[in-house]
Amino acid sequence: MIQIRASTVLPARRTPITLTTADGLNLVGELALPAHRDPVATLVCLHPLPTHGGMMDSHVIRKASYRLPALADLAVLRFNTRGTESKRGKSDGEFGAGEAEKHDVEAAVAYAAAQGLPRLWLLGWSFGTELALKWGALPQVEGAILLSPPLRRATDEDLDAWAASGKPLVVLVPGLDDYLRPPEARARFARVPQAELIAVDRAKHLWVGEPSVRIVLGEIVRRVNPAAWPLPTEWKD
Repeated sequence: MIQIRASTVLPARRTPITLTTADGLNLVGELALPAHRDPVATLVCLHPLPTHGGMMDSHVIRKASYRLPALADLAVLRFNTRGTESKRGKSDGEFGAGEAEKHDVEAAVAYAAAQGLPRLWLLGWSFGTELALKWGALPQVEGAILLSPPLRRATDEDLDAWAASGKPLVVLVPGLDDYLRPPEARARFARVPQAELIAVDRAKHLWVGEPSVRIVLGEIVRRVNPAAWPLPTEWKD
């Protein structure tokens, strides 16, 4: 048995992918699948703000890809939005301030659906939550999980549209967030009756530290594949 740590990479089938947007851009990404089984659900990951270092390798998204195919039978699709660069490479185009990225979200969801991946859930973090709220209530999407939503670009109209969709919305708000803390978040998300807001005491916007990561990954799995919850802290090598 090995202890699962911050750097642990568990077995999975990992494939580099390229997404093509409706406006003709190629976006680099990766699809991670369970090593020996079909996935039971899919996470389409939307990373933090690229102008502040956000990318497909941002640590919570990277660790979801490293662990959840093995621990929870989830497919994890992560990619760089337009103009964003990571070790995987740089996506075409330029940062679109959350507007042009509509095409990026649509391309990722369309790719997952075309691959026959089951039960698509958006996993947005910070800027990625804005993309999920603004552009993610697509017919193929079952629901969304939001980490540290700042609600700066997403408007009340976007929240109302998500409410009207009826799709599940799980919102994890750090108690020490830099932008939106639980009391304000409860007031804003009251517009979405089906939203489930989880305040995480002592956590910060970037979810730094293994205890915070385990909380996030556990809450994801508890909603998307509850049969695999709680997640183990060890892996049989």
